[in-house]
Amino acid sequence: MRLVFAGTPEPAAAVLAHLIDSDHTVEAVITRPDARKGRGRTLHPSPVAELAEKHGIEVLKAAKLTAEDEGGAVVRQRLAEIAPDCIPVVAYGALVPKDLLDVVEHGWVNLHFSVLPQWRGAAPVQAAIAAGQKETGATVFRIDEGLDTGPVLSTMTTTIDDDDTTETLLSRLAEEGGQLMVDTFSALERGDITLKEQVGEASYAHKITTDDARIDFTRCAHDVSCHIRAVTPAPGAWCEMGDQRIKLGPVTEYGGELDVVLDPGLMVLQKKQVLVGTGTTPVVLSTIQVPGKKFVPAADWGRSQQPGEELIQIDGRDYPYRRLQ
Repeated sequence: MRLVFAGTPEPAAAVLAHLIDSDHTVEAVITRPDARKGRGRTLHPSPVAELAEKHGIEVLKAAKLTAEDEGGAVVRQRLAEIAPDCIPVVAYGALVPKDLLDVVEHGWVNLHFSVLPQWRGAAPVQAAIAAGQKETGATVFRIDEGLDTGPVLSTMTTTIDDDDTTETLLSRLAEEGGQLMVDTFSALERGDITLKEQVGEASYAHKITTDDARIDFTRCAHDVSCHIRAVTPAPGAWCEMGDQRIKLGPVTEYGGELDVVLDPGLMVLQKKQVLVGTGTTPVVLSTIQVPGKKFVPAADWGRSQQPGEELIQIDGRDYPYRRLQ
């Protein structure tokens, strides 16, 4: 099958790699224009563009796919010239206008990282982890005018591990979803697939903002852990310590017993670990980042802190503490 691939970030590049290695032919890719990155704010091509260029595949860059957009106009012209059988889409980053949806035989086919109609929208992986789900998956569906509402071609499922972050789960879904896309196009080519309407109650996963990543320690330990893993690595879980905004890496629920109850947000600096109270049991911090510094092991950071006058007695010993909110 002759394809034109549309996608931008690293997960999309992982899927593109599967298509390039398959029996299908990627004639060109559509991706977002170069973006500024790093301290120097220099322009860099997207991961999809880099991979395509490495394999000698034509790269079309467009912020929008409308005829009024310069890049969009070029894309439209090249699609008419290439006449692909299908256009696979993975996190391209722009809407497909209505007049383009039916320009190819098998349409624009999206790989979405949930089992639709669950978690339609921009952040399905984050939503699944934050909700404490044990399983999620990916769906290949034909794009229509709605938000992830089109008919389904194929699906797959995978387990969400207790230590999965959005980064690790998305990486795994991209790899497994890439193979799912290859198999789907092969079945389409053979005529072995029938489009099916989505079944079940829909849920939605809005785009994650920095405000969404603020930790609420009054929630139970399990919810706090799920929330932090869902926003790791981006935008990153954060809270305030005095007048400082600090970031925290994934946490684990404390399995021991204490002779005191830690108030939500009370952070105890023990020699080998750092505990923080929640609405239920404490959690153990893995890493911490203070302003202007890199992430470091929380226990190392804790040992570097001056005890001060803020001390709490636990099991007969005094430990310094800080308050997080």
